[in-house]
Amino acid sequence: MKYLADEGIAGVVYLADRLGKPVLVEGPAGVGKTQLAKSVAEMAGSRLIRLQCYEGLDESKALYEWNYKKQLLRIQTQRVSEEAGAATWADVEEDIFSEPFLLTRPLLEAIKADEPVVLLIDEVDRVEVETEALLLEILSDFQVSIPELGTVSANQIPLVFLTSNNTRELSEALKRRCLFLHIDYPQLEREKEIVLTRVPGITEHLADQIVRIVRSIRSLELKKHPSVSETLDWARTLVLLGIESIDAEQAKETLHILLKYQSDIAKASKELAASPAGGR
Repeated sequence: MKYLADEGIAGVVYLADRLGKPVLVEGPAGVGKTQLAKSVAEMAGSRLIRLQCYEGLDESKALYEWNYKKQLLRIQTQRVSEEAGAATWADVEEDIFSEPFLLTRPLLEAIKADEPVVLLIDEVDRVEVETEALLLEILSDFQVSIPELGTVSANQIPLVFLTSNNTRELSEALKRRCLFLHIDYPQLEREKEIVLTRVPGITEHLADQIVRIVRSIRSLELKKHPSVSETLDWARTLVLLGIESIDAEQAKETLHILLKYQSDIAKASKELAASPAGGR
């Protein structure tokens, strides 16, 4: 998928690759933070491994856990062997805490990968502060400590992107380990270029109208401002409806694609009624 990166974004990604440091990407939801990691992986021909963060995320979902069912089967098999005098518990205990019984999760999977990898830790601000500690060893030394196995070091250094919507302040320890990149809503001409690139069949005139309307709506006090991804959804909708030049009424009828709260739709409708759609 095409990604239009400005010099600032391209520069940070280049430095991250050369320095072997993670990139912390902050900014409003829907401005292309996640897509940046996906596009870098596609451009580099690397495998994308994604850890979607959420409240309550723990080690067993982020790093690894033991395959308890497989371990139980092994223990049951051992009992049969003990009766035949063919094995001891010490032999079995060493066996069940070995790699064949280990279930890798995204962080450990990225560390163990032999091929080039882009690791995306998405919406890291959703996890609790304590959970950030899971990331520190990986982001510092690209290794994972497993008590039963020891330290697993990276076979290659993955390119790491962490995204944050700024719903809470991240720890200083996490920030120190990363290069910082802020992605905001694009300037009008840049967003128009994005729309023309990502929406097949759209005319330059309609793209210009769309981004101007979106820009005026973002200036309002809303619960949620329209993101770039929602601008693209709106543009695709208008093209699908066969609209080549949008007027205020057509804009109002399709605002539910662009905005997600009825109060925001009402405010935007009032704004559109006051000024012609696409007006300069």
